[in-house]
Amino acid sequence: MTTKIAIFGVGLIGGSLALCFKGKEGLTIVGHAHRPESASKYISRGVVDQATLSVEEAAHDADFIFLCVPVGMLEDYLQQLSKLPLKPGCIITDVGSTKASIAACAVSLDIPGVHFIGGHPMAGSERSGVEAASSLLFENAYYVLTPPPGVPDDAYHALESLLHHTRAQIVRLDPERHDEIVGAISHLPHIIAVALVNQIRVYDDTDSLYSTLAAGGFRDITRIASSDPIIWRDILLNNRSVMLRLLKDWNEEVSSFVRLLEGADGVGIEEAFQEANGFRSQLPERRKGMIAPLFDLHIDVPDHPGIIGRIATELGNQGINLSNLQIIESREDVPGIMRLSFRQENDMERAKVLLQQHDYTVYV
Repeated sequence: MTTKIAIFGVGLIGGSLALCFKGKEGLTIVGHAHRPESASKYISRGVVDQATLSVEEAAHDADFIFLCVPVGMLEDYLQQLSKLPLKPGCIITDVGSTKASIAACAVSLDIPGVHFIGGHPMAGSERSGVEAASSLLFENAYYVLTPPPGVPDDAYHALESLLHHTRAQIVRLDPERHDEIVGAISHLPHIIAVALVNQIRVYDDTDSLYSTLAAGGFRDITRIASSDPIIWRDILLNNRSVMLRLLKDWNEEVSSFVRLLEGADGVGIEEAFQEANGFRSQLPERRKGMIAPLFDLHIDVPDHPGIIGRIATELGNQGINLSNLQIIESREDVPGIMRLSFRQENDMERAKVLLQQHDYTVYV
C-alpha cells in the first residue's frame, strides 16, 4: 500500500522534506508547481516522484499534505484545500514559523475527516530555492509540532512517525506558546539586526567610514538583517501581538543600559555582561536552528604571495568543500585574518585538523 505525500511549495524546506521522504519504501512524493519549468526542475533534480500544476491533482488521494508556502499564503491554501474532496484521514501540516493563526484558521474551517497539525522545522540555510534542498537539512534540528485541541493521537503519531525520516528531534507545543518562544529567539533578533544596520546606515550617509570599518563582529551579529524582506514582513505581521510585547521588553532592556551609562555604573555593566555570558554559555553549541548556522574557522596567515590559493588547494585535495573565504580587514572581536566558511560541520572539523597539521593557527 502506497502512502502519497503532497508538497505545496517545493523550495528549500519543501524540497528538503521531499528528499527526506523520497526513495523510502511505500512513499510517493508529489510536488505542486506554479510553472511548467518549475515542475520539470523538480523532476530533473530528483526531488519528487511526480510534479503537477494542479492543486486538485496534487491533493487528490493524498495521505499527507505539506504546505511549505510563505506564512502570508498559508490560510489561502488551507481554504482552497477545504473545498476539495480530500481523502478521509488526510493529515495537513505546514512549515510556517508562526503557528497560532494557522491553527485558528484550521479549527474554524473544520474540514470533515481531515486533521490539521501545525509544524515548524527549526532549520534554515543561507541559500534558498529547491537548488539548496538537502536531505540533511533537518538532521539533529528541532521540529516543532503544534496540534490544535481535538486532534486524535493516532493522527499526531502518524505525522510524527513520518517525520522520523528527517532525523529531526520532534517537540510538541501549543501554538500560542510556540509563537511566544520563537518570537523571542528568532523574530526579535531579526528586528534588532535590521534596526541596528539601519541605524549605522543613517550614520554612514554623512560619514562613509562607518561602512568601511563595519566588518568582523558587526557583519557577524547583523547577518540576519539580509533576510528576505517579504517573508519577514508576513512573519512579523502574523505574530504582531507577540512582537509588540517583546519589543516593549526589549526597550526596557535598552533603557536599563541607558540608566547604567548615565549613572556611570561600572559594576552594573559588568554584572549585565556576566549574566549574559552565564546564560549564553549554557546554550547548546552548533545545534541547528531557525537562524542558519555558520561553520566558520578563522586562521592567522602570513602575508605571502599565493597563500590563499595554497590553502584552498590543500582543502580541495582532501575533498573538503569550502563554501566561502574572506580576508578580514577589521579584526575587532574576530580572531584571525582569514575566515573560511563551510556548509557542513564535518567539513569544518576536517579542515581544522588539516590546517593545524600544516602549522596554521586556527580559531573556531
